[in-house]
Amino acid sequence: MKVIHDKDKQQFTMEVDGETAKIDYEMKDGKMHLVYSEVPVELRGQGIGKVLVKKTFEKLTDEGYEAVAVCSYIKSVAKRSEKWNAIIG
Repeated sequence: MKVIHDKDKQQFTMEVDGETAKIDYEMKDGKMHLVYSEVPVELRGQGIGKVLVKKTFEKLTDEGYEAVAVCSYIKSVAKRSEKWNAIIG
């Protein structure tokens, strides 16, 4: 599963079984504010959201962005990991 960064739409997306899971963000003060995450109903309960969030964290840090988790789910995934909790505000 590969995460795609669409800078024009300010989204990270991941295709799974023909469905698209996504994270929306807004740029503020030079930081990426991760404001919303969505996993299609058909994919829920399979851990897709957690995979999407972690792969998004990897992609945005590889691209040199600093990020702030606004979405409660994204915050909870970051807090459960020592690595991401230290990086994602």
